[in-house]
Amino acid sequence: MAIDHPPDHLNTAQGLTTAQAQVRLAADGPNEVAQGTRRSVWRRLADMLRQPMFALLVTAALLYMLLGDLTEGLTLSVFVLAVLVLSFYQEGKSEAAIEALRQLTQAQARVLRDGQTQLIPASDVVAGDCLLLSEGDRVAADGWLLQASNLQMDESLSTGESVAVDKSPLEPQPGGSGSPMPKPPPQACVHGGTFVVRGSGQVRVTATGMRSQIGQIGLSLDQVQEADTPLQQQTAQLVKVLASLVAVLCVVMVLTLVWRTGQWMPALLSGIALAMAILPEEYSVVLTLFPAMGARRLTREGVLTRHINAIETLGAISVLCTDKTGTLTQNRMTVTALAVPRVAGSSEPGEVLQWRTPAMGQASSTPAATAAPLSTAFHPLIEHAILASAPTPFDPMETAFHAMGKDHLSEADRAFGAGQLVQTYALSPSLKAMSHVWQFDPDDPHVVSVKGAPEAVMDLCHLSPSARAHWLARVADMAAQGLRVLAVAHSRFEGQSYPDTPHDFDFEWLGLIGLTDPLRPEIPQAMADCQSAGIQVIVITGDFPATAREIARQAGLPEGETLTGDVLEGLDDAALREWLRHVTVCARISPHQKLRIVQALQAQGQVVAMTGDGVNDAPALKAAHVGIAMGARGTDVAREAADLVLVDDNFASIVRGIRLGRRIFGNLQKSMQYIFAIHIPIAGMALVPMLMGWPALMLPLHVALLELVIDPACSLAFENEPAPANVMRQAPRDTRAALFGARTIGLALGQGLAVLACVALTYAIAKLWPGAGEAFWSMPWTPALDAMALTAALSEAQIRAMLFITLITGNAALILSNRAGGGQFWRSLRTPNAVAYGVIALAGFFLVLAIHWPWLSGPLQFEPPPLWPWLTAVASGVLSGVGVSVLHWAMSARPSPPQGRGWT
Repeated sequence: MAIDHPPDHLNTAQGLTTAQAQVRLAADGPNEVAQGTRRSVWRRLADMLRQPMFALLVTAALLYMLLGDLTEGLTLSVFVLAVLVLSFYQEGKSEAAIEALRQLTQAQARVLRDGQTQLIPASDVVAGDCLLLSEGDRVAADGWLLQASNLQMDESLSTGESVAVDKSPLEPQPGGSGSPMPKPPPQACVHGGTFVVRGSGQVRVTATGMRSQIGQIGLSLDQVQEADTPLQQQTAQLVKVLASLVAVLCVVMVLTLVWRTGQWMPALLSGIALAMAILPEEYSVVLTLFPAMGARRLTREGVLTRHINAIETLGAISVLCTDKTGTLTQNRMTVTALAVPRVAGSSEPGEVLQWRTPAMGQASSTPAATAAPLSTAFHPLIEHAILASAPTPFDPMETAFHAMGKDHLSEADRAFGAGQLVQTYALSPSLKAMSHVWQFDPDDPHVVSVKGAPEAVMDLCHLSPSARAHWLARVADMAAQGLRVLAVAHSRFEGQSYPDTPHDFDFEWLGLIGLTDPLRPEIPQAMADCQSAGIQVIVITGDFPATAREIARQAGLPEGETLTGDVLEGLDDAALREWLRHVTVCARISPHQKLRIVQALQAQGQVVAMTGDGVNDAPALKAAHVGIAMGARGTDVAREAADLVLVDDNFASIVRGIRLGRRIFGNLQKSMQYIFAIHIPIAGMALVPMLMGWPALMLPLHVALLELVIDPACSLAFENEPAPANVMRQAPRDTRAALFGARTIGLALGQGLAVLACVALTYAIAKLWPGAGEAFWSMPWTPALDAMALTAALSEAQIRAMLFITLITGNAALILSNRAGGGQFWRSLRTPNAVAYGVIALAGFFLVLAIHWPWLSGPLQFEPPPLWPWLTAVASGVLSGVGVSVLHWAMSARPSPPQGRGWT
C-alpha cells in the first residue's frame, strides 16, 4: 500500500541520505513492476522438447528400444541430449543478449540525496526520495508534488486521457509539520509511468514498485506483445508449407513400407527419419539468435536496441531524417559573433556594432578568452542572455552564454547572479522564446529577460517592418556563415500579478548572438556512405535555413531543395510528397511537423528512420519505421517511443548501425539459404532408398548426428560472418519482396541438388567399386599395390560411411559458398571467420570419430572404408563444391531486378 503521507523527518531540502535510501530499498524492494515471468530453465527445457524435431528424436529413441535395439536407442538418446544442449546454449545466448539490452536501456531518475542531485536507476528509487522532474522525464514512482513550475503531465498510461493535465504543488499545512496531512488533491499527485510534457517539479515519493498505482493495476509496458515482423511471417508460412508436405510424404512412405514389408516399427523409424530430414527446424533458431546477437553488436557501435524487431528493418532504410544540433555537430556551442545597435535601446535601422572572434572559420574551437576584447556596449546583451537561461545551465547554448559572461564580464557586471528567479515562461510551439522574470531588490522593478528565435523576439519587441527587415538581413548574414542565431531583449515590470503571456511585457530589443557548433569530423564520410548506399538524407532542424544549408554543405550532402516550416504548413499531402523527393534540408520545422514529413515519405513507399530528442518528437519517432532517440540529450518520452537509442547522439553511429543491420540481414539470408540447401541431400538420402526399395541409408541416428553439424553452422558460423566490402554500395532492400523469391529458392535448390548428385555419384562408385577398381588397377601405369585390397567389394556399412563423408564435405562446400555469397571459394577463404572454419573442422573430426570409433560406428551402422574409397568420397564432396560454385557464378551473371527505393 502507498503510505498516507511523507514522513516529516524526510521532508527536508537535503533529501534522503544514502544510508537511509539503502535501508528503505532493502525493506521495500526494488522499484519494479512485476513483469511477465521470465522463463525458468525447466520451462525453457519443456518448451524446447515440444518442438517437432525433438519430439521426433525422442519418439525414434523409444521405437529403437521397443524394437530391442538398446544400443541404438541409448546412442540416439545421447545424440538427443547433445542436440538439446547445443540448442539450449544457443537459446540461452539469445535470452542473455536480450536481458543485457534490457539492463542497458533501464530508465534513470534524478533524485536529491545527501543534498546533491544524483542520477540513479529508476529501480533504486525508494519511498521518501525527493524526485526531480523536468520536461520529457518519465516519472519513476508515485508521489506528492512539493514544488512545480508550469508542470503538465501526460497521464494517458493510467487514465486513457491523451490531454495533458496541469499540476500544482501541495498547499502548506496550517497545523505545522507535526499535523497529519489530509489526502492530497489529484493535481498534487503524480504517478509512476506518466510523462512530464512541460515544466518542472519536485516530488516526494510515496509509493514504489507494486505499491504504486501502476503496480496495483498490473500494467507494464514490457508485457505488450509485439507483432511478428514480415520476415517472421514469411518464414512461418514457409515452414507450414514444408510441414504439410512432410506430413503427407511420411504417411505415404510409412504405409508403402508397411505394405511392402508388413513391419510397422521399421516403417515408422523410416518415416521419422524422412520427417527429420526434410523439416527445417533450424529456422526458429536463426530467427531468434541473429536479431538478439545483432542487437548486442549494435551496442558496441553506440546504438541501444529497445525493440528487437527493428533489427530487421534497419538495413532496409531508404530515407534517413536526422537532426542537426548534436547529431551532425558536436553540440559544443561557442559564442562567435554579437550584433547590437550602435545607439543603445534603438532597434530601428541604423549602424550596427559587431563583435566576432578572430578567424571566424575556426571560431568553433577558439576559446572566448582569446577573442577580440568585448566593448561594454555588448555587456547588456550577454547579461540578459544569461538571465534568460537556466541558473545552472545544461543546454550547450546556455552553457556558452555563462562561459562568455565569466570571460568578459566583470564581477560588478555579474552581480545580477544574486537575484531570485520568480517567474518563467517556457518555450512553446507558438512562441519559440524563453522569458525569465527576476527580483533583485524589493524596491526595484522586476527584470524580464528573453532569448529565442529572432522572429519570435522581434514579435515580442513589436519591431517596425523596416527594423524587422534590417535585423533579419543581419540574421541571414550570420546564418549563412553556419552560425546558430538567437535574439535577446529585456523589459521591466512592477507588481506581483504576472501576465499570462510574455507578449504583455514591453520588451526592448538588445541584439543578436551567433553561436558556432562544429561539425563532427566523421560526418562527411558517413554522408558519403549514405549516398553510395542509396539512402536519402534529410536534415530536419528548427534552425535558420541558411545555417542548416551551410552545415549540410559542410557535411557533404548533395544540392537539393530547402523546405521551411512556413512553406510546409501551406502544402497539402500530395504536394508535400512531391517536395520531399528533392529536399535535403527542412529548416524552421516544429516537432509536430516531423510527423507529417514521416507520413509523407512513407506514402512514397520509403522505409523511414527518424531521429528526435524532445517530448513532441515522440509521435514522429513512433510513426517512423525506425525511430532513433538521442541518449545524451534525449528525453525519456522520446526514448520510450523510439526503437533505437544513440548513446553518443552521433549521426555516424546511425550509419554504422545501418551497415550492421545490412550485415545482420545478409547473414540471416545466407544462413536460411544454407538451411534450405543442406536439407535437400539429407531428404534425398532418406527418400530415394524408400522409393527404390533399397535398404535405408538415413536413420534417425544419422539425422541427430547431422543436427550437431547443421545447428552451429546455420547459427554461430553465419552470425559471425563479416560484412562484405560492398555492403554500403548496394541499394536498400525491398521489405515487400518475398524472403524466398523464385531466384533464391532456385539457387538453394540447385545447391542442394548439386550435393545430392555428388552423394549419388559416390553411391554409384561404391556399388561399382570392385569392377571399376579391378579394371583401373590392372592398367600398366598403376603402381604395384595390393590390388586385392583395393578392389574388394564394399559392405553396406562402408558405403553408408562413404556417403556421409561426401555429405559432410559437401556441407563444408555449402558453408563456404554461402559465406562468399557468390560461390567463389577464394573469396570466402580470404575473409576471416574463425567460427565457420571451426565448425567445418569439428564436423570433420566428429565424422572421423563416428566412422572409426566402434562405440559410435556400431549404432550408426558405419564401417571404415579403405583409403582410396575414403579419398574418392572426399573428392566427390569437393566436386559438389565446384558445382555449387559454378551454379553461383551462373546465377550471379544474370542481372538482378532492382531492389531499392532510393532517392529519385
